[in-house]
Amino acid sequence: MEPMKTLGIAFAFRALGSRNYRLFFAGQSISLIGTWMQQIAMIWLVYRLTHSAFLLGVVGFAGQIPTFLLAPFTGVLADRWNRHRTIVVTQALALLQAATLAILVLTGTAQVWHLIALAVILGAINALDMPVRQSFIIQMIERKEDLANAIALNSAMVTATRLLGPSIAGVLIGAFGEGICFLVNAISYVAVIAALLAMRVAPAPARPANGRMIDGLKEGFAYVAGFAPVRDILLLLAFISLMGMPYYILMPVFAKDVLGGGAHTLGFLMGASGLGALVGTVYLATRKSIRGFGRIITAAAIVFGAGLIAFSLSHAVWLSMVLVFVAGLGMMAQMACSNTIIQTVVDDDKRGRVMSLFTMAFIGMAPFGSLFAGALASRIGAPNTLAIGGGFCVAGGIVFASRLKAMREVLHPIYRKMGIVPDIPA
Repeated sequence: MEPMKTLGIAFAFRALGSRNYRLFFAGQSISLIGTWMQQIAMIWLVYRLTHSAFLLGVVGFAGQIPTFLLAPFTGVLADRWNRHRTIVVTQALALLQAATLAILVLTGTAQVWHLIALAVILGAINALDMPVRQSFIIQMIERKEDLANAIALNSAMVTATRLLGPSIAGVLIGAFGEGICFLVNAISYVAVIAALLAMRVAPAPARPANGRMIDGLKEGFAYVAGFAPVRDILLLLAFISLMGMPYYILMPVFAKDVLGGGAHTLGFLMGASGLGALVGTVYLATRKSIRGFGRIITAAAIVFGAGLIAFSLSHAVWLSMVLVFVAGLGMMAQMACSNTIIQTVVDDDKRGRVMSLFTMAFIGMAPFGSLFAGALASRIGAPNTLAIGGGFCVAGGIVFASRLKAMREVLHPIYRKMGIVPDIPA
């Protein structure tokens, strides 16, 4: 019985058998704890200084709008530049941004406009880093059949650190203030940079760097527009990010004004959301194939929306934690399944551009939602705003369900040709 358990655990972590991915996983795990600490400290600092839901939306918009504007162009660069070296540079720049933020806050000179400006800078860095990093995953694993597991583990890593980071941040903010979180984040980037430098990366196949960027951009858009399953997945992801993801930026309002708590309450809520996301991604990591991922995307979108609606009605901390756990599970399951299907079926020479559109859909649409949610919450309240967004997410999942049959007809022959599974529904 024990050997079977061991085998099951080993199977769930099989992508870690690749040395480069193992290094990346370890370094990124440390770095992401600091990243989540910084994000929680940032929104708490803004709300403490301004007591404005609208300005929370502005800061969220400032940090994410560069992704929407720049990601399509950085996707072209991801298909032309050396992905390994590019990630080292983006992580070094992110370290400098966090260090600057730490100095301003610890010296008591930080103002709201500083926070907005630094959020824009980090957003521009992430606009390049995210599509390159997503595209680099396939180069880090030694067996292509481990790609789905690597993506699931990557999502699990993000969600596990999302569980730890906010909880640690809540304690540190209460004891020492927000500045220490920014400092810890700056230091944490050393781990991922060291891991990247320790990798032994085989030279990637030569990619043409000639031609105008606009032509590469058009080619990427045309590829996605003509590939119906990828197009439909990205459209749902963009819609959910627009209508549902602003729940994150409104969390300080719920923690302080709705639930009557403080920074520790915010940490508990974000930690519960991260735990739900972790459960979802660990489940995906244990799956033997991507069979049924289309149906999981549908269910996850509906669960996410329903969780947000129920959370918006709660006035008890324990119940709110349960409901945000459910919402976090749905949100991350949808994102991870979408990522896995897309990375599995796209052509490698267009991977950077497609993943830039994935980044644009998942991250780039959120600033518009944050700005809209912040403005709407200042008029009708955060609970009503969140309930409306959740309702739209449920509707989006239902519409996507009507597209599953058409997706199956396109993806089924692709999966069979790739030898992933002999017979698979979308």
